[in-house]
This record gives sequence, structure tokens and C-alpha cells, in this order.
Amino acid sequence: MYRSHTCGELRLEDVNKEVTLSGWVQKVRNLGGMTFIDLRDRYGITQLVLDVESRKDLSEKARKLGREYVIQVTGKVAERSNKNTKIPTGDIEILVDAFELLNVSELPPFTIEDETDGGDELRMKYRYLDLRRNPVRKNLELRHKLGFEVRNFLNQQNFIETETPVLIKSTPEGARDFIVPSRMNQGEFYALPQSPQVFKQLLMVAGFDRYFQIVKCFRDEDLRADRQPEFTQIDCEMAFVEQQDVLSTFEGMTKHLFKVIKDVEFDYDFPQMPFDEAMKYYGSDKPDIRFDMKFVEMKEMMEGCGFKVFEDAEYVGGICAEGCASYTRKELDKLTDFVRKPQIGAQGLVYVKYNTDGTFKSSVDKFFDEAALMNWAEKFDAKPGDLLLILAGAKAKTQNALCELRLEMGARLGLRDKNKFAPLWVVDFPLLEWDEESERYHAMHHPFTSPKKEDFEMLDAEPGKVRANAYDLVINGVEIGGGSIRIHDDELQHKMFQLLGFTEEEAESQFGFLMNAFKYGAPPHGGVAFGFDRLVSLFAGIDSIRDVIAFPKNNSGRDVMIDSPSPIAKDQLDELSISLKEIRK
Repeated sequence: MYRSHTCGELRLEDVNKEVTLSGWVQKVRNLGGMTFIDLRDRYGITQLVLDVESRKDLSEKARKLGREYVIQVTGKVAERSNKNTKIPTGDIEILVDAFELLNVSELPPFTIEDETDGGDELRMKYRYLDLRRNPVRKNLELRHKLGFEVRNFLNQQNFIETETPVLIKSTPEGARDFIVPSRMNQGEFYALPQSPQVFKQLLMVAGFDRYFQIVKCFRDEDLRADRQPEFTQIDCEMAFVEQQDVLSTFEGMTKHLFKVIKDVEFDYDFPQMPFDEAMKYYGSDKPDIRFDMKFVEMKEMMEGCGFKVFEDAEYVGGICAEGCASYTRKELDKLTDFVRKPQIGAQGLVYVKYNTDGTFKSSVDKFFDEAALMNWAEKFDAKPGDLLLILAGAKAKTQNALCELRLEMGARLGLRDKNKFAPLWVVDFPLLEWDEESERYHAMHHPFTSPKKEDFEMLDAEPGKVRANAYDLVINGVEIGGGSIRIHDDELQHKMFQLLGFTEEEAESQFGFLMNAFKYGAPPHGGVAFGFDRLVSLFAGIDSIRDVIAFPKNNSGRDVMIDSPSPIAKDQLDELSISLKEIRK
């Protein structure tokens, strides 16, 4: 038996017990006649004590121990004289009678502590060491708890967990696929699934009624903090449901997770905000509603104002930052530099200070008098002491920049509290979006999303105005999940393929199996997929999903620990009839 207890469970009531512990050496402290060792495992840290005088042989062996050595010790639990209130085992220590060295360790490249001295790339290269640190381990424990509670909730709601294939057919819609060559079918390829979409719809045709899966998905796209080439979804589908049935079910699941994991209760229905409203007031389809600061549109006020920047702009809009009229010129210059960043793309920033004495000071005083600025203040519902921040330009680009400015101001004013949660459903998305480059419509979600019934008549004449029976769950400005009611009518699905520019042959080649299944009694159905990694990072209060994945990729899509992706042997390429010379071209 390597251990009778873990390094995190012994307490005062265990005093005088003979115990055996095993773990990693966190630290060795030699203090004259006493040697102290902090022994660590997944469950915590326990202090070991060796008396040099009574056990000189053990003390000499202990002093040769290094960080991360693996040892086993046996001894008696004793009450500590100098208690450590920072750890659960801080009231006790182990008076060591015997210990055995189980394995030695090289000096780790960074300290295995909460506040480590290792940078991101170094810790990712030695991820198995990084996983020993408390913050990383706790994130994965949280991930486990969330997954367990998801399964528990959905099981109680009669969902069946069903695995779907990982080697599937490549489709042209959506993000770029990861492609897998087939040795047995030369010149043909599998794709790794971006989602189990068509399979979960087929399960509804099969009569499974309620399906879910916590599943790995793959997208070959540029990476950022909330993206990885392989990620995990809570993928779900339901038959004989309308939109509100799906929203109610998964709002219930979300509330259950918050209650059980965070002890946070929502005693209200999540608000539902139409896409158009989200874009008008927040410039984003994933608005952060923890704070107000809605956009105010000003274009109509600017007709004939004489200020060319506003007169020539397609869109003029701004936000009111409460209590910020005291901002200095230096602070305002920093905000201007912020909106001019290439990734934000604004040309400049107009500010208006509504001073506490009722006067105004702005960056456009040459063009607008106090009466005009008072009209602006009234439009914004501003009070003395507030600051107006205004952008102008092309509508979509300016709204996006104003969204980023709003979030920046929210962060500066402490309004984006990670311990506060503000969920909402964004609904009524456009069904289609026009792509100038390909000169055709693309599905806003995917080709199987149903249009709203009241918009059916516009499919031929005004397809760009048709709304989708689609919905996203947004929490604190992060899209946590999204889904839609699916098309279950064969004729309507063919119509959708036509709008997306598919020929009959292309539609049959790509999705013929699904269309064929629809001929055999497809029920009305819909579903949702939650980003499991994003959900865990939200609960953990961190921004990057990498920190809640055991073995993540870096921003270049590389696993620096195992050095992947990497070249493969020529023999393997020959088996696949792939020419290295052609690849290099």
C-alpha cells in the first residue's frame, strides 16, 4: 500500500494515527536540528517533520531530496505548534518514522507553485508539470464537475447520450475542415467533424427524440483566446419541439449548472433580445449586458451641421460614460489611440465633457456651440459629470469599433465583474448573409436552419430580410451556445440549397443521404450546441479556453509538448499515394 491517506485529508481528529503518505516533494527546509518537507499530491500539502537527533539516518537522506522527488513516508500525525491557516492540513504534521525514495526528479524548468515563474510557451512545453499546479488542476476539476452535472441534468430530462462518427464527409459550408486521407480508398478523404450536425438530425429521424453528446469537434481556422483547432461541445437535439421548448430546456440546464457549481441562482427568465436590437444598441450579436451604456444614434441630428466628418459619415453614434467628465487630455488621447488600433479601425474619436458646473468642453468646440452640445447631452440622457464618446464612419465598421470602445470603458470603470453573470438569448438572426466575394448568400448558421414561418413568403423576393428560427445563449458578452429549429420539410430544404447557390447535383452529392432520410417521416426538430470549453472558462473566471483544456494547442495551432503537427515518413505518404514534392508546391 503506497498510502493510507492523501496529502489533503488529515486533520486534528487524526492526531496519533499511524499513516502512510506518498507524493511529490514541494519544498525541503533544513532548520538546524529539524528538517521540514512539504509533501504534495493532487489533494493538498502535508508538512513532514524529521528530528535530526532521534532519526539522524532519515534526516541525512531527507536533506538530499530535491523538488519534485517522489517519496513515500510513514509516521504519526501530530498537532503543529505553529499552525498554517492558509492550507486545510495546516493544524497537523507528520512525525516521520520511515520514508522511501520512489523516484528522483530533475530540477523543473519552472516552479510548481500557484504563482509560477514559467511563461506560457515553457509551461505548454512541459504541460505535464504545469498540470501539477493548483490553478490548472482546479480548472480541470471544475471541467469534470460541469461535465458530470450536464450529464446528470440531461439524463433526468430523458436525453440519450449517443456517439457519432469522427471520420465523416467534407462539406463546403462553414469553417475549413481538417482533412484525413484514406489509404484503403486511394485519392479520397475523410473530414474531421466541425459538429455532429447531420448525425443528430438523423437521430431525430430515427426516433431517438432527445440526444446529447459531449463531443470533440475540429475546425481549421485562425486561433485566438476562445478558439482551439479541436474543442468540445455539449451537442443536443430534440424532436417535436418549437423554439421556446429548446430555450426553456437549456435555460433550465444553465440555471442548474450555476446553482450546483457556483451557488448562483437566477430567479427570472433569461431576456430574449432580437438580433437587430443587439446590433443597434451594442454593435454585437453577443452583447455584454452586465452594464448599460447603450449606443445612441446621432446621424439624423447631423444633417447640415457643417462638420464634414459627421455629414459625410454613413453612421454617427456614441456612448455615455457616467462620471467620466473628469478625464484628462492624456486619458482621452489614450482612448483615441485605442479606437485607432488596426484591429478596431476607427479614424478618430470625438468627446464631449458635460462638466459638473453644467458647462461643456469638447473636441469639436469650433463646430458646435453649447446649445448644440446640450441637445446631444439630452439625446444621451447625460448628467453633469458625464462624458460622451462619439464615432463616425461606415455603419458596420463604426458599430464594431463603438462596441470595442464600450467594452473598454466598461472594463476601465469596473463594470465587467467576473463574479456577476448576465445571461440572455439573442434571437431572430438573419437567415442568410450576402458575400460580396462569391456574390451569393451564405447561411448565417448552417444550411439546415429553418426560416421563421412568418417570413416564408419573402424567401423568393427578399431572401436577405428573412429571419432564422435561430438563437444564441450569451453570458457576459461571450457566446456560450447556439442552435436553431431545423428544416424538416424536404421541399423547403431544397429551396434553401437553391438560395445558397447549390446545384441539384451538388446538393445531392453533399447532403443526399440527409434528404433521403427526410423522405421517411422526419419530425419537427431543433437543437443547440454549447461551447463546453467556453462554459468552463466562464465559470473559472478566466479569458482563455487554453487554461481549461488538459493539453491545448498554442496560438499557431501547435502542440509544443509533443511537437505536432510534424512531417510523416515517406513510406506513410507512399501508402496514401501522396507526393511530398506535390505538397511542397
